[in-house]
Amino acid sequence: MTSSVDSYVTICSYDDLIPGRGVAALVDGRQIALFRLYDGSVYAVSNLDPFSGAYVLARGLVGTHQGTPTVASPMYKQRFDLRTGRCLDTDEVSITVYPVRVHDGQIEISVEAARNVA
Repeated sequence: MTSSVDSYVTICSYDDLIPGRGVAALVDGRQIALFRLYDGSVYAVSNLDPFSGAYVLARGLVGTHQGTPTVASPMYKQRFDLRTGRCLDTDEVSITVYPVRVHDGQIEISVEAARNVA
């Protein structure tokens, strides 16, 4: 991994990500789940499932709920909004969302600008 300007870190090539599937990356000691959707959009969230305590969200089921891109935990199936991190099944719970961008064909995220809606 190499750093780029304004605190973004290069993770992998955009083409390395398979649409509809997640992949885990270790960035500055944090496990992050990356998702490339069929529409070409890319999301980065914490890989930690807050309900089970396991780092498994990258293996979750990608889908949509009322037009919202989601990932469902492979453990207990709670769904999380990939844009905000909000749990769609339990209002008090959320996961961390990381800003992600595609730059020169590379996926870059910013761990410094991570946000959590809780």
